[in-house]
Amino acid sequence: MDEMDEQEEYLAEFRLRRKNNAPHDRFLSSYKARMGYRGEVLVPPAVYGVEGAVDIHCHAHEGQQDGLAIAQLASASGVKGLLMKSIVWRGKHDGPLAAVRDVDQKLRKWCDETGIEPTRLWSGWIATDTMGLSVDEQARKQLDAGINAIWMPVFRSANTLSKVGGMSAWWGEEPNVWADPLPWEKALKVGHYTLDERGRLKPEYREVFRMAADHDVMISFAHATHAEIWEMADAVRTFGITKAVVDHPFSPFLDLSLEEMRELTSAGIYMNFTYDEISPLLGVDPAEMCLTIQALGTHHVTLSSDAGEPLFPNTVEALRLLRAHMRAFGLTDDEVHETSSVNPSRIMGVD
Repeated sequence: MDEMDEQEEYLAEFRLRRKNNAPHDRFLSSYKARMGYRGEVLVPPAVYGVEGAVDIHCHAHEGQQDGLAIAQLASASGVKGLLMKSIVWRGKHDGPLAAVRDVDQKLRKWCDETGIEPTRLWSGWIATDTMGLSVDEQARKQLDAGINAIWMPVFRSANTLSKVGGMSAWWGEEPNVWADPLPWEKALKVGHYTLDERGRLKPEYREVFRMAADHDVMISFAHATHAEIWEMADAVRTFGITKAVVDHPFSPFLDLSLEEMRELTSAGIYMNFTYDEISPLLGVDPAEMCLTIQALGTHHVTLSSDAGEPLFPNTVEALRLLRAHMRAFGLTDDEVHETSSVNPSRIMGVD
């Protein structure tokens, strides 16, 4: 039995034990990791262990971490770049790109004053932020302006609404409260779904994938259903996209198996594992995440924060934690460097 077969056999046993509710296994593996791992001594507010990292999933929208503050901390900590999936922009800017450029200008002024090298900042755009245009029209406008990444529907997707609900005002109901998960038919009616009645990508979404290929920018499958994922993967193959990403594959929004992840990475699609998944809120066992990455191989794997909410550490600390957990549970320094610096740098088009 070769090393890969042994890893997969162990991973299968691991998942069976998890299915049979064996928390003691996680207890044992967590203490082996936490007692065996030694990082640099932390001297607050400095954050060590994140040098060279590129975060392709950073949040700074309303009610989350401040965009300029996290960019300053990232710069001081040696983070190479942040891709702002979200940022405060409504009412002040014509789209997220202008808001990111405003933060970047202020960051560079601060860096000039402090002598710190500024982290790179990039802007993403979410396909539900259409601002009165069709999704392909707004995508063209944002791409022409210079955005660096596109996310398919996220919290207003039918999949999200059917699994966790959403703000009732999103579909015109009052009072505006967080509603329970919607029945699929209602979620499909009031949410965003990328497939037509034949189960194929709607023309406007297929056009977004084509434009992403033409502009050579990252495109994330976001909170897609499995049916949507396979159609998006087909568009990636058709248009020769090399910067396609599946975010948080362990999240209940996606819940991909190792075999499904392997099929996607074989098409050149990156699996972007996040701190969100191993956080107390989702509770994915970091040992399972590490084993899965080892079974997949690291060439099409990235690590990022998906942080910004007040219940999470800030993005820089989330990157440190994710890197540290992966080292503690078995990834080598080279593998951590490849997944948190080399591969996301390739996606963002930097050395």
